[in-house]
Amino acid sequence: MKANIGGIDRIVRIIVGLALIAVAIFVPGAWWGWIGVVPLLTAFIRFCPLYPLFKINTCKK
Repeated sequence: MKANIGGIDRIVRIIVGLALIAVAIFVPGAWWGWIGVVPLLTAFIRFCPLYPLFKINTCKK
C-alpha cells in the first residue's frame, strides 16, 4: 500500500476519529461513535482505500 494521505488530511482524521470515539464513550446510547476507529486507523496507516477509487492523493510524495 502506497501512502495517499497527507499531513493536514491525517491531522483532520485523527481529530475527527478521537472526537467520535469520545462521543461513543461519554454519550449514553451513541454506539455509532465507534465508527471513529475508521478515520483513526486510516490516519495511522496513511492509506485510505477509497482514495484510489476516486483518484485522490493528498500525500506530497
